Parts: sequence; C-alpha cells; structure tokens
Amino acid sequence: MKFLLSISKAIDALIGAIGKLVTWITLIVVLISAGNAIVRKTFHLSSNAWLEIQWYLFGAIFLLAAGYTFLKNEHVRVDIINQRLSERTQVWIDVIGVLFFMLPACILICYLAIPFFEASFVSNEQSSNAGGLVRWPVKLLIPVGFFLLSLTGVSHLIKCLAFLTGHGPNPLRQKDSDVTAEEALAQEIAAREAAKS
Repeated sequence: MKFLLSISKAIDALIGAIGKLVTWITLIVVLISAGNAIVRKTFHLSSNAWLEIQWYLFGAIFLLAAGYTFLKNEHVRVDIINQRLSERTQVWIDVIGVLFFMLPACILICYLAIPFFEASFVSNEQSSNAGGLVRWPVKLLIPVGFFLLSLTGVSHLIKCLAFLTGHGPNPLRQKDSDVTAEEALAQEIAAREAAKS
C-alpha cells in the first residue's frame, strides 16, 4: 500500500502543479478578453486570432482543471441519499463510480479524441476564419485533459482503498476539516440564511 500511496502522491503533485498553471491561464484569458473588448470598442478593430486564443484558453481551463477539481473534491455531487450513509459506504460508492463510470468514460474519450487530434495535426488544420489560428493544439487538449482526469481518478481510487483497508484518511473529507466539501457548503449556506433572519 505504501508504494501505491507514493504513486498517488506523485499524481497529486502533478495535478496540483497543473491546477496552479491553470490559475495563470485564467488570468491571461481575462487580460486578453479585456484587451479585445477595449480595442474593439475604442479603435473599432478586431482580430480573429485574438478571439480564437480566448476560446482555446477557455477550453484549456476546463479540460486541464477537471482533474484538479476532482483532486480537491470540489466537483458537483448530487448526493441526497449518499450523505446519510456511513463513510465506508460513501467511499465504496466513489470506488464503484470511478471504476465503472469515470475511468471508462475518460478512456473512451481519449480513444476517440486521439485520432481527432491526429487528423488535425497531420493536415495542419487551420481556422476557417480569416486570420484565425491553427486548430490542432486545441484538439490536443481533449485527450490530455481526460488523461489527466483519469490519472486523478486512479489516485483517488488508491486513497479510497487506503481508507477502506485502514491505511489512510477518508479521501472525501477536506484536508483541513472534519466535514466534506458539500457539508462545508451546506453550513455556509445555513449561516448566510441565519444571518438574513
């Protein structure tokens, strides 16, 4: 189990570094968007390349940050029943969900996206817009993003197995808290409602 946990730790470090990179990409997108709007409104100029780089980077944010969001246990959960179950049952539900739904979906998307990217790369596909950008880099983000998400799923599985075998903490709990992300959000919403009353 120690070896598997070291693999999980290495995956988490990689995904964490990518998550921090995405933070900077977000800032870049904001600056480009603001710059585009200012130039368009002030000088009545526009550039398809600058508009396309916005959506390339916007896609990069979502595809590259999916694994980081899963790592931080901040993805959306609809678990009306799940929260009433024991911690072990909740972790087993995550194991089943990752093994039978998330990982197969990520593998399938990677399998289908790689030829999609390859065809674009080989043909050096260009934007259909005048002055637009080459398309293959944004198509490469699809398999890369889902590969990173699947790596995070493997790391999560290892942590779940460590918890179930008594070798680690509950991976569904926040590191600095005794409550899950959902419970923390529910407490925050309840506190706001109480403050309004």
